[in-house]
Amino acid sequence: MSEQWFWARRPRPAASSRVVCLPYAGGAAAAYRAWEHLAPGHVEVCPVELPGRGVRMGEEPYRRLTPLVRALADALEPLLDRPYTLFGHSMGGLLAFELARLLRRRGRPEPAHLFVSAAPAPGRPWEPTVHDATDAELKARLRSFNGTPPEVLDDEELMALALPVIRADFAVLETYELVAEPPLDIPLTVFGGIHDRAVKPADLAGWRDHATTVRFRMLPGGHFFVDELAPELIRLITAGVSPVCDPVR
Repeated sequence: MSEQWFWARRPRPAASSRVVCLPYAGGAAAAYRAWEHLAPGHVEVCPVELPGRGVRMGEEPYRRLTPLVRALADALEPLLDRPYTLFGHSMGGLLAFELARLLRRRGRPEPAHLFVSAAPAPGRPWEPTVHDATDAELKARLRSFNGTPPEVLDDEELMALALPVIRADFAVLETYELVAEPPLDIPLTVFGGIHDRAVKPADLAGWRDHATTVRFRMLPGGHFFVDELAPELIRLITAGVSPVCDPVR
C-alpha cells in the first residue's frame, strides 16, 4: 500500500533520517524529485504522491482532510523505523501538522521536527473559498498565487484534467475544522514568503499556539518560493534550522 504513496522515494539504506515531503494543492510528488540530489547523503527524501495526480491520476482525490490524513498515516507506517521530519508546503503544511497529531494519538514515533511552509495557521480560513466556485473563479484564484504559468491556465485540455484535483484539494482546505489538542511537543519551524500575497505574516502567527517550540523564517519570494528556493530549503531542513529572529507580528 505504501508504495503508491512513496513511489518517488529513492531508498538510501545507510541514511540516518528521512524527510517526508507533502505537496501543495494540485501538486504531485514530482515537485520534490530534485530534493533527492540536493539532500546530504545521510538524509533520504520521501516525496508523497496523493491520489488523483502524477502516477495516481486514475484514482479519486480526497475531498476531506480526516480520511486523507488517516490514509497517509497508514502509508507512512513502514517508514517510521528511523528518525524523520515532516515538511509541507501550503496545503501540505496543514497535512503535515494533522499527520503529526494523528501519529501522536496513535502512540507512533513522532517527527523530530515539523516544517510548515506558506500555510496559514490551523483554524485561519482560506479566503475566498473556491472549492465550489466556477472554473473561471478557480482559475482566477490560481493566477493570484503566481505559481501556474499563464499558458497552462489557458490550456483547456490541461485544465480539464487538473481542475478536478485542484478543486478537491481546496475542499480539503476549506472544509477543515480545527479540533483543540495540546500543542505538539516537537520543534515547529514556519516558513513564509516575503512577497506572498496569498499567505501573509498575520496568517502565520497563529502557529505559535500549536507547538511548544515555534520559530519563523521569512524567505524571499511569493507563494511558490518552495520551487525557487529548493537548495536553501533543503539546507535549512536538514540542518534543523538554527534559531532566528521572529519576523511575524
